[in-house]
Amino acid sequence: MTAIDQSAVETLFTNARTHNVWKDKSVSEQTLRELYHLMHFGPTSMNCQPLRVLFLNSQAAKERLKPALMPGNQEKTMKAPVVAVLGYDTEFHEHLPRMFAHNKDAKSLFEGKTDFINTTAFRNSSIQGGYFILAARSLGLDTGPMSGFNNAAVDEEFFPDGKVKSNFLCSLGYGDHSSLFPRQARFEFDEVCRIL
Repeated sequence: MTAIDQSAVETLFTNARTHNVWKDKSVSEQTLRELYHLMHFGPTSMNCQPLRVLFLNSQAAKERLKPALMPGNQEKTMKAPVVAVLGYDTEFHEHLPRMFAHNKDAKSLFEGKTDFINTTAFRNSSIQGGYFILAARSLGLDTGPMSGFNNAAVDEEFFPDGKVKSNFLCSLGYGDHSSLFPRQARFEFDEVCRIL
């Protein structure tokens, strides 16, 4: 592997910010497809890939989400060009014979083990959510990840069969950089890391 250049580091990390105010500019379906394509290369345990994404690209779809949002999150979310509902498939293990084909016993490791399934699905969908944000940034999109919503209400509205559970939301578009808050504090290495 080769280290990425400073410009790429700035795009993905040091200059990237969470956005709440959006320019009136749509996001193409092709861009959403490219975002997923980039994201899906990121590693997950046993290549389980539990993330499932609903791209709410119309005002009508976003209105269905609105009642589940905390009041302070409603207006900014409704104005985002696209809102992605990132969820996890609680039946991801059914796909392991295809996704982890070299291990014929992979599926059986999860069968009947609800806690193990849910923990694995939530953890790995969260990891994939991180890839999702970085993939979006790499395509020139700004992101607004958010967890201020009623998961049960979202699941009832968008995943009524109960197989997929919501993890978090992520607004996508082209942010208004003039509306950003000052960057908040970050921990320094020695405050939260140890080398043993």
